[in-house]
Formats: sequence, C-alpha cells, structure tokens
Amino acid sequence: MRNWAIASAAVAPVALIGGWTWAQTQQPDGFDPMSDTISALAARGAQDRWIMTTGLLVLGICHVVTAAGLPEAGRWGRLLLAIGGLGTIVVAASPQPAAAHSPAAAVAFVALALWPAFSRLPRPAAGVAATVVLVVLLGWLGVQIRGGDALGLSERLLAGAQAFWPLIVVATVAFSRRRHRGPGLERSAGTGPQSRPPAPPAG
Repeated sequence: MRNWAIASAAVAPVALIGGWTWAQTQQPDGFDPMSDTISALAARGAQDRWIMTTGLLVLGICHVVTAAGLPEAGRWGRLLLAIGGLGTIVVAASPQPAAAHSPAAAVAFVALALWPAFSRLPRPAAGVAATVVLVVLLGWLGVQIRGGDALGLSERLLAGAQAFWPLIVVATVAFSRRRHRGPGLERSAGTGPQSRPPAPPAG
C-alpha cells in the first residue's frame, strides 16, 4: 500500500460529510436533510451548489487515488473502488436534472457497495460483512426513492458508510504492516554485526 492512499482515504469522508454539512447551512429554511438528498445540495438552482459539487468531486478523486494506491485490494476490488470514484465524479459534473446524474449515482453506489467483498480486506469475512451492510443500506435507499419520508437520511447513511470504509481498510492494512515489520526489524538488528559477542583475546 502506498502512503498517499492513507491520505486520500482520510480526505474522502471529510469532503463528503463536511460538504453536505456546510452546504445545508446555506439552503433556505425549507431544506430538510431527513428527506432532501445530497444531490439536491448540488442541483442546478441550489444555493451555493459549488460547495457540494466540490465535495463530491473531491470524494470521487479520493476513491480513484485510494484504488491506485491499494494493491492489496486485488484487481476487482481496486476496479470497483475506482468505478465508484469515477461515477461520483460524473455525479458532480452532471448536477440534477442532468440525464447522466441518476445512472452515474446508481453505478457509484453499487460499485462502492460491492468492492469490500471483492477486495477481501481487511479480512475476507470482514469484506463480505461490509458489503452485506452496504447492500442492505442500498436496498433501503431504493425503497425510499419510491416515495419514502427518509430519503435524505438513507442516502446519507449509505454514502457516509461507503466514504468511511476505505479509511478503515487502509488504516487496518497500515497497522498490520507496521506490526509485522517491527519484529522483523528487531530480528535483523539482533543478527547484525554489532550484536556479535566480542572475540576472545589472542593467546
């Protein structure tokens, strides 16, 4: 894993949650985060829509960068994470009511829900469990899209969880790598020239 993947994974949830938190404060009094979507904050006609647009753009870039710097996730895990990031970038570039907005959002949500299982990180069982949770949240979002009262909440829970999971993965990988590297360094130090006992004096 590249060290910069840790930085990109850490920035992702900050960009998303910070973006929607700030953008919400700029909206008229009628805006309700429980029912109104994240996309509504970046939609054409929204107040200061550049805030959420920037947040989504940074989020998508972070996912692509993290995928590039995380070879431990395997080919399919990295590909799905990158697709999720690219889909998010298209969402940012195609604000509602653009025709590409909803398909791009769907692709991004599905790819980001599936990548944990395919990455098998931080462990295969944990990756599968994460995908199960994300798919359940995705299903709830699908139900809410059909006229539910908690559309905004369901989208924020799903998007927030998907933004945080890469950070959990890279943090776990980094900790595991450091833990396994430590004993090896100690053993190397113990067998180095300086650790050899002094030779007995001649004669």
